[in-house]
Parts: sequence; structure tokens; C-alpha cells
Amino acid sequence: MKGRKSVVADIAECAVFVALMVAAAYIRIPFPLVPLTFQTAVSVLAGLLLGWKKGVLSMTVYTLAGLIGLPVFSEGGGVYYVFKPSFGYIVGFIAAAGVGGAVARGSSSFVRALIAAFSALAANYLIGIPYCIVAAHLSGVENLTRLFIFGNLIYLPKDAVLCVVAAIVAGKVAPALKRLSARGN
Repeated sequence: MKGRKSVVADIAECAVFVALMVAAAYIRIPFPLVPLTFQTAVSVLAGLLLGWKKGVLSMTVYTLAGLIGLPVFSEGGGVYYVFKPSFGYIVGFIAAAGVGGAVARGSSSFVRALIAAFSALAANYLIGIPYCIVAAHLSGVENLTRLFIFGNLIYLPKDAVLCVVAAIVAGKVAPALKRLSARGN
């Protein structure tokens, strides 16, 4: 059984990633064709640095906070978000953190982190794209091919680059977190 200090540390780590995700939802850097945001990278990092359980927990808390109406999503919050085509990516953040953490398995290897990051990205897109297309179709969008390209695939290169960055950051931060954790227990 974990000691009280360890449980508090786990909650604090998850809370940091919830806060990072909220910040990432509101940071938009204008870029040709698509704005540059960091939510996918934060969800990937949550898995890489926290592990799959705490990564999933942090992204689930973020999602539930938005669904109950806290303004944590890029356009606010509320249960109506489930009808937005982009909500699939929010659900995908949970899967991304879980897959990223499961594949990384606490390894500090850059190659392992990179494989985990791209696996996490795939999980996010495997949920986000179908959800987007179905939600858009149900709301009357007719040109689904255009939506697939300009509402989904166009983000892939940006997210791929951010996955490489996430793997680099995880490789630099994970050893320091392990040292801190070892000192605290």
C-alpha cells in the first residue's frame, strides 16, 4: 500500500498535467493552414512521464472537468461538446496517454519514448478521425473528404513533430523525476 506522501505526490503530478492540458487548449500559435497547439503533445507527455495509469487519470480528469462545464476546452466547456466533431480528439487524449505510457513502460530510452509517442499519436487519431467524421455527418456536413483532409490529416505533420519534441522532453525530464521520486520515498 502506498504511503500518504506518495498518494499526495501522485495527485500533484496528475494535477500538473491537467493544468498543462488546460493551458495547451488556449495556446494557439498562428501557422499556415492550421493553428499550432500543444494538446496532443501534453497528452503524449502525460503518458511518457506519468505512466499509463496516471496519464489516463490526468486526461480523464481534464475531460470530465470540461464536460461538467468548467471552461477548460478551447471553446469553453459543457456536455454539448460531445456533439462537436473535435470531441473525439479530446477522448483520444485519454487513449494517447494510456498507450504512450504502456509502450514507454518507464524507459528512459529515446527510441522507446519515440515509439511510445507515435503509438500515442496513432491512438489519438484512431479515435479522433472516425468520431469527427461521424459527428460531422450527423450534423449535416456533406463533403466528408474535405473534412477528413482539412479537419484531420492536415494536423498530422504538426503533431508528428510535436511527438518528436515530446520524446526529447521525456528523455530529459524522466531521469530527474525518477531521482525526485526516489528521494521522496
